[in-house]
Amino acid sequence: MPTLEIRGATLLTMVAGAEAIPEGVLAAREGVITYAGPAEAYAAEAEAEEVIDARGCVALPGLVNAHTHCAMTLLRGFADDMDLKPWLEEMIWPTESKLTEEDVYWGVMLGSVEMLRAGVTCFNDMYHFAQAGTRAAVDAGIRVCPSGVLLGFLPDAEAMLARALEFTAGLAAQAHPRIHPMLGPHAPYTCPDHLLRQVAEGAAAQGVPIHIHLAETKHEVEESLAAHGETPVAHLERIGLLEGQVNAAHCVWLTDRDIETLAARRVGVVHCPGSNMKLASGVCPVPKLLERGAIVGLGTDGAASNNNLDLLEEARLAALVHKLHDLDPKVVDAGQALALATRGSAQALGLGDTIGTLEVGKRADVAVVDLSAPHLAPGHRLVSDLVYSAQASDVVHTIVEGVVLMRDRRMVHLDEAEIVREARARGKRLAG
Repeated sequence: MPTLEIRGATLLTMVAGAEAIPEGVLAAREGVITYAGPAEAYAAEAEAEEVIDARGCVALPGLVNAHTHCAMTLLRGFADDMDLKPWLEEMIWPTESKLTEEDVYWGVMLGSVEMLRAGVTCFNDMYHFAQAGTRAAVDAGIRVCPSGVLLGFLPDAEAMLARALEFTAGLAAQAHPRIHPMLGPHAPYTCPDHLLRQVAEGAAAQGVPIHIHLAETKHEVEESLAAHGETPVAHLERIGLLEGQVNAAHCVWLTDRDIETLAARRVGVVHCPGSNMKLASGVCPVPKLLERGAIVGLGTDGAASNNNLDLLEEARLAALVHKLHDLDPKVVDAGQALALATRGSAQALGLGDTIGTLEVGKRADVAVVDLSAPHLAPGHRLVSDLVYSAQASDVVHTIVEGVVLMRDRRMVHLDEAEIVREARARGKRLAG
């Protein structure tokens, strides 16, 4: 793995309270950041093997998509403008029953290219054929948190759980630097309690996190109250699922007690504003969560309900939707929104010590954004420009583990045309 230097960029480290560093240097060796600071204080030990001249750009931590279903890129635009329940039961789940391993592989390859183009360097995935999706992420060079998935309503649910535990144990044993496995029970309403307890026990035994949908819709909460006499959050707390590292997607319909529980348990809440708006699920109470000290990250959800994997756009939506919902222009400001997409998401995945900020000792996952476009002028406030004005197409270089995967807006190692061609053919077969 080559040594790397990024020279001349404004460094936005996303360390809490840190100021941007103009014309800085970021250096990495063996995939680890060895320097991030002013150029005048940098003393190179030797000439770097890979050098990026990033003058006129900003370098920031690679964006972290903390909740998605990556291979659903194949179903982008397939079932729009529907309520969540019929969307799942009538369109998505029947179509997914036709998926093959190779479909998932090419769907994840397509999603990986889309995310790398948008400066996303890590994604948290929950989907079928997790082995194939993980293989695609490895081939693409992106960082991934793949889940061993469980759908408790399927007739082979017990066997599915056994396969999920085998999958996570196998990946943990490999100790691949870019793979961070999780167990992925779909949701409390699709997984019975006895299986959720087994998930909690398995996660504790293996030392892996849990990735689950939680309190996404009002209907889900009503069903939980009718069945258990408690909210989905309270129910998971009672059966012991929240005792380990948990990554909970959506968390839209929360009581004040739910918020206190999530904050106290250090659950990584993942805000998915684009998907929640499109499916009319509601608005996650992010201002209240942040006020209580909860961990909050940002996710796109799948491309079938968003319909893209652009986390810069998601940060903009996160900043805007709460202002409208709360009728307060000051809530979730630009700095908070960008923090959700970087260090917040990393913390939500249990990777806060690994990625999410540009600091010595962390992995060299970096997005470099070109600031020369007209919509980023005159440049009064960098963070505001990134959140309210920047687009995925402004990302010019993307680096994961110190390896340049996109240089000058071109994929370095991947055949983008082949990936798009394969994905189009497979998506049309599935939808047809």
